Amino acid sequence: MLRTTRRTRLLAAAIAGLATMFTLPATANAATAVSVNGATTYQRIDGFGVSESFNMANAIRGLSGSAQKQALDLLFSTSNGAGFSIVRNDIPSGSDSIEPRSPGSPSATPQYVWNPSNGGTEDGQLWLAQQAKNSYGVTNFYNNAWEPPSFMTNSAQRGGLCGVPGVSCSSGDWRQAYANYLVQDAKFWASAGITPSTLGFVNEPATGTGGFGSMLFTPAQAANFLSVLGPTLRSSGLSTKITCCDTLGFNQLPSYVSAVQGNSAANSAVGVFTSHGYSGAPTTPVSTGGRPVWESEWSINGNQWDGAWDDGNQADGFNWAQHVQTGLTDANLNAFFYFWGISTTSHDSSLIGLRGSTLTPAKRYYSLANYSRFIRPGATRIGATSGGGGLEVSAYKNPDGSVIVVALNSGTSSTSAAYTVANAGLTGGTVTPFLTNGSSNIAAQSSIPLSNGAFTATVPGRSLVTYRITP
Repeated sequence: MLRTTRRTRLLAAAIAGLATMFTLPATANAATAVSVNGATTYQRIDGFGVSESFNMANAIRGLSGSAQKQALDLLFSTSNGAGFSIVRNDIPSGSDSIEPRSPGSPSATPQYVWNPSNGGTEDGQLWLAQQAKNSYGVTNFYNNAWEPPSFMTNSAQRGGLCGVPGVSCSSGDWRQAYANYLVQDAKFWASAGITPSTLGFVNEPATGTGGFGSMLFTPAQAANFLSVLGPTLRSSGLSTKITCCDTLGFNQLPSYVSAVQGNSAANSAVGVFTSHGYSGAPTTPVSTGGRPVWESEWSINGNQWDGAWDDGNQADGFNWAQHVQTGLTDANLNAFFYFWGISTTSHDSSLIGLRGSTLTPAKRYYSLANYSRFIRPGATRIGATSGGGGLEVSAYKNPDGSVIVVALNSGTSSTSAAYTVANAGLTGGTVTPFLTNGSSNIAAQSSIPLSNGAFTATVPGRSLVTYRITP
């Protein structure tokens, strides 16, 4: 019996080897099934965002008419751009801040400075926000202080805020003065027609002082300050919500959430929890008591320009498409931000490089735009499952009733799929695919009819396709 089995196996192996020699490789995976179910709901999508802090907004403001329009369209247009719907602004803390000089003590009257007639106010960010709101309908602005003015901190204690537990200063307790400063900055913005929807008080708080703006706030210290900032903001009459705490990575965020939840005053103050993605892609939900979680800053580690779609580099477009898909489906993120949308830096980690008046989008720009242009603020992520074939899928129902299905093919072969859409208010209509890969950039493809809630489509290998389904 053993001998017969061995001979049979050898014969089968030989036949298989001949078949390999004379059979061409498959050009497509077998058809798979993708099911979209509107009865299964997950998180609300608040939007997708970028920042133009550190004078990048001024770089856009300084462009000539046509180049400036191109830059703004690339960032905010929902017809020929990314349609970013949240702008994250840095609240300056130096000579360009609203309080460039110390008043002398925490209780002294501050001498605030504000000049909105100057287009460069707050490094041009106010001007950019006004363009985004007035010309593109953006209403979500996240104003975030990287650190307070230096006279409010103890540099010997890694830049800690004077007055929080463990940080003492001969000048006194600056917690209330810092809260007043943040709220006054928000009031100034509101007086110029841009009311910040969210307000942050720290950047990467476990890092402490360094070459890049940040200051040390332990979880307990953050909760302590929030118990001061919360009542101060509420008394202002602004609708702005407070965020916590723009940690360097999602591995750090749970300790801040826990500290906030353990302090009733801090817990009532916080409306949104935020973290950066630098220490790794967010892959699991963070329990926040039902409050939104934003990935509020992320870009390429190491600052490098790579405009490619799929070259295996951390900067390539395919990698960033995976980051967004994973963040939305595995971590249930309510918002996804990239850091600089447009920048002029020599080692450019932005989505779009700016040299002179020439704007050059990297493929990662189109990766994000395949999501941000079509998944609009207020959308709800709904159920979506794939039968395989290398397809990673997610689905969303927009406030206007359209359904968005995003399919990322991680395989090298094209994959045909039969899509069914149920319980989403659509049984018939039009499906428009938008393709991004090595040769296409959010390129509209031929429309497909939605019939009885079903359609069939093929995603090329190593490609991203967004299907917009309308009645």
